[in-house]
Amino acid sequence: MPPPKKKYAAVRARSQVLAQWRGVDYAPLEIARATPAKTAAEFLPALMKSLRLDARQAEAEVVKVWNALIDPAVTAHAQPANLHKGTLFVNVDSSAWLMEIVRYRRKEILERLQSSFGKSVVQKISFRIG
Repeated sequence: MPPPKKKYAAVRARSQVLAQWRGVDYAPLEIARATPAKTAAEFLPALMKSLRLDARQAEAEVVKVWNALIDPAVTAHAQPANLHKGTLFVNVDSSAWLMEIVRYRRKEILERLQSSFGKSVVQKISFRIG
């Protein structure tokens, strides 16, 4: 019985000759077939964590329920643009409404959003004309 190194060398030489004869090297495909496939249960939790789908869902819900939570007079002039790292960015249509909201309604809006979604989702609000 030949030592394992000689056997491996013979197999390697055979695969090289076949690859030259065929014009295609199938060795990487054969190696890929030999490695076992992962189940969805093995890689899905890491994928979900890397995509941050739970956080994105909360962000989308904040934008979706804005009109139901906030006073209609405010929602007529201010709409959320996005939520990034706990800061809700809200576009306001005029400087007069921007001053009104910032001076008198910011705290109320923040409290309503935090009571509905939690303080970790909406930590602060940034209003801007846009």
